[in-house]
Amino acid sequence: MLNEKHDLHHEFPEFKDAIRHLKMNDAHFARLFKEYHELDHEVIRIEQGVENTSDEYLEQQKKQRLHLKDALFTMLKKHEAS
Repeated sequence: MLNEKHDLHHEFPEFKDAIRHLKMNDAHFARLFKEYHELDHEVIRIEQGVENTSDEYLEQQKKQRLHLKDALFTMLKKHEAS
């Protein structure tokens, strides 16, 4: 959906504290978080028409964003379970 917020704080508000903790204490999580944020920003700019690209590229970026979100969600669930 266009212009929907996909940042992790909106996607997973129940993990607010875990996101903050992992960003500060887990380098792998922090790297994936940064990559996700940058990719989300790029997708939003494309959807808003600020950047032009092919539909195939946009779909590829959305799939990559979803893959990253899944990986981050798994890490958040694991952190909460420990």
